[in-house]
Amino acid sequence: MMPSLFLAHGAPSLVIENNSYTEFLKNLAANMDQPKAIVIFSSHWESCSLSVTAVQNHSTIHDFAGFPDSLYEITYPAKGDLDISDHLLTLFAKSGYLAELKNDRSLDHGVWVPLSIMYPDASIPVVSISVNPALSNQAQYKIGKAVKSLKRQNVLVIGSGGIVHNPEQFIVGMEVAEGWAVTFEHWIEEKLLKRDMESLLNFEEIAPFASLAVPTKEHFAPLLIAMGAGNHKRKPELLHRSFQYGNLSLSAWKF
Repeated sequence: MMPSLFLAHGAPSLVIENNSYTEFLKNLAANMDQPKAIVIFSSHWESCSLSVTAVQNHSTIHDFAGFPDSLYEITYPAKGDLDISDHLLTLFAKSGYLAELKNDRSLDHGVWVPLSIMYPDASIPVVSISVNPALSNQAQYKIGKAVKSLKRQNVLVIGSGGIVHNPEQFIVGMEVAEGWAVTFEHWIEEKLLKRDMESLLNFEEIAPFASLAVPTKEHFAPLLIAMGAGNHKRKPELLHRSFQYGNLSLSAWKF
């Protein structure tokens, strides 16, 4: 059965860089069984209700500014999977969540940055799902649980975001991680490895530097979703950790 993954997608420029994280992503894909399809929750698609792509062929959007021109030429022409899109609505409804299909949504960089590195030929069908950062942490976790059964069909479930993500604090060119970001990351790691759900679901109130690390929850929510979709009999595994810009987290977890 496929695992669920939480993957940081970093800055859009990650896709044209060579660093420890991009090498990790390439090796991760090479060492995993190839999935039949990928269902990915992207922090760069926010909506009040769950929205699910329902297209035969995806287009690509470049939802950022101020990066090298070459980034705006990148496309990720993956196919969709309409059967999985339809099935997701059923799974969400069974868990009490309303969802809707979207046939006019392109893949944002929260999707195509990590997938372009892992599966550059875009040969695996992709279904993208929005996140609603206004939901409770418990609700995010339950959304992940709702799609857990897909993994038995060889579908890879990914939450794409970032554990520490505060653009106002980025320091371009700084590769050494700031102490507050490392402290928060280590706190999250400790609670994940202990499966301390009470602490994780209330991290805003008790984690050190929580408001600095997670000023808004759209990038953190995919971690809770991936955790919910995981194998609860298996210990969570930290696959990679590094930082860019002084505090931008590039962490990856397997659940």
